[in-house]
Amino acid sequence: MPVEDFIIEIYICVDDFLKKIGKLRKRGPSPKLTDSEVLTMEFVGEFLGFGSDKAIFDYFKNHWQSWFPKLGCRTTFTKQASNLCYIKEKLWRFLLSEIPHNDLYLFDGFPIPTCNIRRVRRKNPFWGQAAFGYCAAKDEKYFGFKGHLLTNQNGVIVDFELTPANEDEQNALESLAIPGTTTIADKALLGAPLAQKLLEEKHVNLQTPKRKNMKDNRPKSFVNQIMNVRRKIETVIGQLTERFKIQQIRAKDLWHLNSKIQRKICSHTIAFLVAGSTIFDTIIS
Repeated sequence: MPVEDFIIEIYICVDDFLKKIGKLRKRGPSPKLTDSEVLTMEFVGEFLGFGSDKAIFDYFKNHWQSWFPKLGCRTTFTKQASNLCYIKEKLWRFLLSEIPHNDLYLFDGFPIPTCNIRRVRRKNPFWGQAAFGYCAAKDEKYFGFKGHLLTNQNGVIVDFELTPANEDEQNALESLAIPGTTTIADKALLGAPLAQKLLEEKHVNLQTPKRKNMKDNRPKSFVNQIMNVRRKIETVIGQLTERFKIQQIRAKDLWHLNSKIQRKICSHTIAFLVAGSTIFDTIIS
């Protein structure tokens, strides 16, 4: 899909949603750059791999100035984008409401560092909110948060929770699990007590692969199917990490961190729904 078509599709989707909401500001003059234009720039910029406000602004300033003639200074763009955090979440929830309900979901977590662990000081803006954690994939400790994802079997992100890095994933799963569904998680959540608790409290059927030294009475074909389906959420985490740079966010407080995470997740969802899952397997020309 050409970039021009992608920008137009995103703009139409965003603008139609904002028209349903109505006027966002009760007082003061309207901004020169419309909210639909700002959100379109954010979502397209995130999808193209420009993970920061500066990179997104510079890209559109240098390549699409004629499409956004009222694009002013970067400071104004950044402030307007941050103030639309609540609207991004509402848009994301609206998009999810358009997706048919599913009975199968995938759960996993991944690290979101806030700074190099060697530079952590008590004056760090996230001190007392973030924590020290361990990334098994990289076999290293880090300081920051942990993101917990719940996706459907197609790879659409249906829920997200940010916790300190040392938070137990079980708590996040209990919070995100959708009642009356089957949820596939990784070996870190293996355990009969948790599965029983979810089944009794939320009627959630938790399925996880077992370790090699554990006996598994489930049919081998069923276990293989679980492993194959689980790869979808690993792919989504890879997309958020590599394309959307969710582990490289620069923020000075939790509000801005959450705002930028919300932007990336919303961009992922809207790109998926507008252009289909194949858009992540191809390079936009």
